[in-house]
Amino acid sequence: MSLRHGLLGLLAEGPASGYDLARRFSETLGTIWPAQHPKIYAELGRLAADGLVEVESEGPRRRKAYRITDAGLAEVKHWLSEVDVDHTMRLQPLLRSLFFWLMDADDLQRHLAAEARFYTEIAEQYRQYAERKDRGEFGNSPQTQSMRVAIEAGVRLYSALADWAEWAQTVPPAKPAKSTKPAKSTKPARAAKPTTR
Repeated sequence: MSLRHGLLGLLAEGPASGYDLARRFSETLGTIWPAQHPKIYAELGRLAADGLVEVESEGPRRRKAYRITDAGLAEVKHWLSEVDVDHTMRLQPLLRSLFFWLMDADDLQRHLAAEARFYTEIAEQYRQYAERKDRGEFGNSPQTQSMRVAIEAGVRLYSALADWAEWAQTVPPAKPAKSTKPAKSTKPARAAKPTTR
């Protein structure tokens, strides 16, 4: 997902300021797709220059509200329908997992326990948000229906990561494998039988 098309999609719901758009990103996508204010404002400027959005109004302290143009709506629909999906996922926790062998087992256990708690908490936040939508607190518009689908992805993604972190605590290198060397016998050696002629 590109920031450009994310902003166009949000503006398709109605006019909004850069501040409002940043809040929407934070509420719905959080750590999955963070969008910082400076990047949002810079991208809005580029979208305006390309004729995909335009300033609808300007409030106190030059706070601008933008609305999508017909060209912008056509662009986001083209992106959704005809542009190949970018399946790239940059998950630092998975990159780190490649190098767990460099960590002390006790430190790794603590790290994985903290990760499991974090993922569980985030999954629960998304789950509560989903329950509010299911109770009808946000209406039943097409936008809300699509948002419910996105939230469910967050629930399942973070639940899966929590399960992974729990599992990783039970296997090497977090839990070193037991030695497979045969145990030494403690029985005294038998005396050799005398030979008979």
